[in-house]
Parts: sequence; structure tokens; C-alpha cells
Amino acid sequence: MKPHLLPVSIPNGAPPYSRMIKAAPDTASSLAASAAMLIGSELDLGAAVSRILMPPEEEKKKDEGSPLIPRTSSYTEAATSNSYQHQKRRRRAASDNSLLTLEGGGGCRSLRQDAGRDASDTYLVTRIGFQLLRYIGVGFRLITRFLALGCYSFLLFPGFLQVGYYYFVSDRVRRGIFYGDLRRNRLDLYLPKNSDGPKPVIAFVTGGAWIIGYKAWGSLLGQQLSDRDIMVACIDYRNFPQATIGDMVKDAAQGISFICNNIAEYGGDPNRVYVMGQSAGAHIAACALLEQAIKEASGEKTSWSVSQIKAYFGLSGGYNLLNLVDHFHNRGLYRSIFLSIMEGEESLKKYSPEVMAQDPNNRNAVSLLPPTILFHGTADYSIPSVSSTSFAETLRGLGVQAESILYEGKTHTDVFLQDPMRGGRDDMFEDLVAMIHSGDPEALARDTTAPPKRRLVPEFMLRLARSVSPF
Repeated sequence: MKPHLLPVSIPNGAPPYSRMIKAAPDTASSLAASAAMLIGSELDLGAAVSRILMPPEEEKKKDEGSPLIPRTSSYTEAATSNSYQHQKRRRRAASDNSLLTLEGGGGCRSLRQDAGRDASDTYLVTRIGFQLLRYIGVGFRLITRFLALGCYSFLLFPGFLQVGYYYFVSDRVRRGIFYGDLRRNRLDLYLPKNSDGPKPVIAFVTGGAWIIGYKAWGSLLGQQLSDRDIMVACIDYRNFPQATIGDMVKDAAQGISFICNNIAEYGGDPNRVYVMGQSAGAHIAACALLEQAIKEASGEKTSWSVSQIKAYFGLSGGYNLLNLVDHFHNRGLYRSIFLSIMEGEESLKKYSPEVMAQDPNNRNAVSLLPPTILFHGTADYSIPSVSSTSFAETLRGLGVQAESILYEGKTHTDVFLQDPMRGGRDDMFEDLVAMIHSGDPEALARDTTAPPKRRLVPEFMLRLARSVSPF
């Protein structure tokens, strides 16, 4: 279950370096009520539960013992050995959405198989939930937040139902493509309607408070962007308590590497790859980019390059954990849990992109970072908007092209979830599409005539959901 965070005061007026725009919904975690229906396909239940029950240290030892992924590096290096090629072929064969399926040459899984796997995953998610509750304890605050989450999810259920139906039924969604050798090393690919040439691609890392992140949480964004001729790859990654932040960053980086090196086979343009993250996913993606830049600056050989990324989009992210520990604690993500996720207090600096960027030893690495655009709502109580404005200001001071875009009166869930479900014009969405299509006059022309998005939830239910939202 996602932690829940309390309001903080936001300084009056937008900073001079921010642009104020009305609009926009978030929260991957609001889909938690649908998690049982969506989480992971083809998990080995017994093995997965045993992974949950073992402490993080044992889990890491287990991963280190795997002959398929070396633990010594955060990212897989470009390999030329026969062993690597064999592993790559095995991943492609194992993927239930291989390129052959994309081209119509492969068989489709039966609904019965899907139902059986989903039932197995439902049981797994339930066990994980109870294990997590035992870990953090059940107090009054947790119970009230959980009830608020239940009401919130119920009010948005009409939208979740439609999004879930599209996710499982549409032939434009390629679910569960393997990008690595671990169970959670998969991604979902959302394909544009037409295939007239290579498409721009967004590698998207979903949120979930580092605890309930899952690739399907990006389904609504993936559907809507693919309708605008933009391909979206939603990257799954291991969560706490199965893993800690270092593992999450490693998974995200490996997913980005797969996209950079293989997306052309699915109709994507490898020269127009963007990285985007939301909430905790924005933090993980920023860590992955900065860590990759540090590797490149030190001369380390890697399987992908920061130079392959056209831009980074951060949505409602937190980039300085030292300033957020107490805030998260007051909002329900207790200090002890958060420090366990972040591998101890001594690691907070390492996993704070804003702090790491200011380190003089990383100046060369920071200069390699792609243009950075940070979106945030001014009424975000989960992660204050100052997190984005401060990070953008820091990057600009170090010579990086960076901008923060604020949406007046929008909450953590508005800019990612409620506004897209409302239909019509969504300012954050339109800003994102305009930036991706900025170098394509034909695409921009099509955007001006694009039909408005369809409403998924009645307005009164959206307003009630906003009023009870625990985020």
C-alpha cells in the first residue's frame, strides 16, 4: 500500500524560472485497488513469496548468485559473447509479446491462461500486502488512509475498468516484453495506430512510493500518447520489500538500455527516445540518468548512452531526499521504512539527484545530462512542487538546459489521473506532446486537429474522489 503524505505550504507565486499553467492528474498508486487484477504476468508464485519473506540482504545475495545478471554493475554492458547472445535470444523467445507476435506471426495466449495467471498474481499480491502490513504495523493513521484510498479508488472505478479492458484486450498493447532476466524485468509497449515510419518513444517509469510501482500504472498515459502517434514503453521494476532503491535504479536503467538498443524492431525511432518518470518513478529515472552519466564521464563501458536520450520529463518527482524524509514521515511513509528503502541514511545523498549534481566531482557527468523538463502541481501535498523548481534551478546553474512547469492548484493525483479521466483538454498532456513533436511540423499540424479525449468518469465522481484522496 502506498504511503500517504500531508500538505506543506507552497510559496506564494511561481518562481521566476517557472511557467504557470492550469491543468492536470497523477498517481500510479491510486490504481492500487486494481493491483490484484494487473500485477505481473507469469510470476512463479512460490518463488516470489519466498523472495518477499527473506530480508533484503539475502535477496541481494540471491541475485548476486544468478549466472544471468552480474551484480557488480548497475547496468548491463554491451556484450559480444555467445553467452550474451544466447540469453538475449532466450528472453525474446520467452516474451509473450515478441516481435513475431507484433507482426502477426505468433500465437496469442488464451483467455484461460491469462485468467489463471491473473488469479495466481492476485494471491501473490495479497500475500505481499499482508507481509508489508506486518512490516510497518497497522495504526490508526494507516487504517484511515487505507479507507480513504478505498473510497478514492471506488469513485474512479469506472475509469479504471475502461483502462483495464483496453490494457488486456487491445492489440496495440504488447504486454510483458522481457528486457532482462529477472521476473520483474518486463515492459509494456503501447503502439500508435499507424505505422508510417519510426515513432518517437517515451521510456516511462511509473510511481508507487517505491513499494507498489507497476508497469500497468502507466496504461492511461500510454493509451492517450499512442493516440497521438507516440510510442510508450512502461518499464516494470522490483519494489520494496523485494528490493531496495539500488535495485530499482538498476532495473530502470536496464529497461532504458533495452529500449535504446531494440526499439527500432518494434517501429520506434532510436534517435527520438525520451525518458519520463512519475512520482517515485521520476526519482528513480533521474537517478538512473545521473548514474549513467557518471559512468560515462569516468570512461566506463556501457550498453547505452545518455546522449541517446532526447530529453527527460519528470512528473511530480522528488529529487532531494534529505529535504523530504521528515515530510514523508509526517505523511505516513515512516522514517524507518523510507530509510530501509533507500539503503540507510548514509545513502540518502547518493540517491538524491539534486545533491549529487552539486558535487564538484560530478561536474563533467552533469554536463552530459539531456534537457530536463519537470512538471508539478502547486497543490501537491505528497511531494511539494518546490522539489521540482529547486532541482531545475540547480541544473540550470550547472549549465544544463532545465525548466520547471507548474500547474496552478493541481494535486499529486490531478496531473496524472483525474484530468486525463476528465477528457477534453489536459494542459500537462498537451505540453508534453508539443515538446515531443516540436521538430515535426506534420505531427504538430495533426495535433491541432486531434479529437478531444473521451471522458472516462463523471465530473461529480471526479470531484468527490479529489476531496477524499489520501494523496
